[in-house]
Amino acid sequence: MTGSKVVAFGHFQPERIVPNTELETLVETSDEWITRRVGIQERRWGTGVETVDSMAIKAAKMALDNAADINAEDIDLVIVATCTATDRTPHMAARVALGLGMDQGPATMDLNAACSGFAHAVGMAQGAIAAGSSTKALVIGSEMLTDFTDFTDRSTCVLTADGAGAFIITASQTAEISPVVWGSVPSLSDAVRIEADNDMKFAQNGQSVYRWTVTQLPKIASKIIDRAGMKPEELDAIILHQANLRIIEPLAEKIGAPNARVATDVVYSGNTSAASMPLALSKLMASDEPLASGDKALLFAFGGGLSYAGQIITIP
Repeated sequence: MTGSKVVAFGHFQPERIVPNTELETLVETSDEWITRRVGIQERRWGTGVETVDSMAIKAAKMALDNAADINAEDIDLVIVATCTATDRTPHMAARVALGLGMDQGPATMDLNAACSGFAHAVGMAQGAIAAGSSTKALVIGSEMLTDFTDFTDRSTCVLTADGAGAFIITASQTAEISPVVWGSVPSLSDAVRIEADNDMKFAQNGQSVYRWTVTQLPKIASKIIDRAGMKPEELDAIILHQANLRIIEPLAEKIGAPNARVATDVVYSGNTSAASMPLALSKLMASDEPLASGDKALLFAFGGGLSYAGQIITIP
């Protein structure tokens, strides 16, 4: 079987909820300014005990609990998408495998494509399954962005948050994940950055990124839909990287999918980089109004690099 499909979702967020009013005590900002500019009302910050790998493990355990007849020892590939791991080695995926008791020794690797990392990781898992190198993959996005946040910079500290989301992807007789569409814009490679020259603090040229999204996101999203052999009106949901509500809200109409449900978890979770899409989708599936089995959902992320990636999945 060289097709692949998503069979389960999982997520984890720290308990600490930080409303905009709390940020008013840290920097010169206001609830009205934050809501108007990016749409965020609150976000989750780590409590001092969470790490990239510990959150990834908890999201993975939820996904495994939601997967029928799949146990940790059945997984033969673990990919963790993250740009906030503080250690170079062992990599986060190896720690996840250990934490889940995967004694069979799956292939483990981390992937750093910043905010678009999860969509890249799904594409890699899909490719591994198509090549026969994997049959059951655990793909996780996990980020501790607050470890790299400059809490004196009002333009970025209002955005960042922590969390993790996970998919379990298996081989399938049918292709229920479309081919990944991915690429980059090298001229904007430093528009979003965490660099040693800046004391490893998250920084961005928000206006440059926003201008790029306004013109390019609809074009790339349409390419993803076309690559999947679909029409925009056939989309049931759009799960965009949860960066800015003002970017997320207009996309459905711009690509001709006005009836698609649009995930807006950024309002309550903030920007969790590579974790944002699986976190948003898993929370939606755990809600009182989940997507229906068989629904088609567009996943599309962009961010540091400037890299982007996306695909369409069938909801299990």
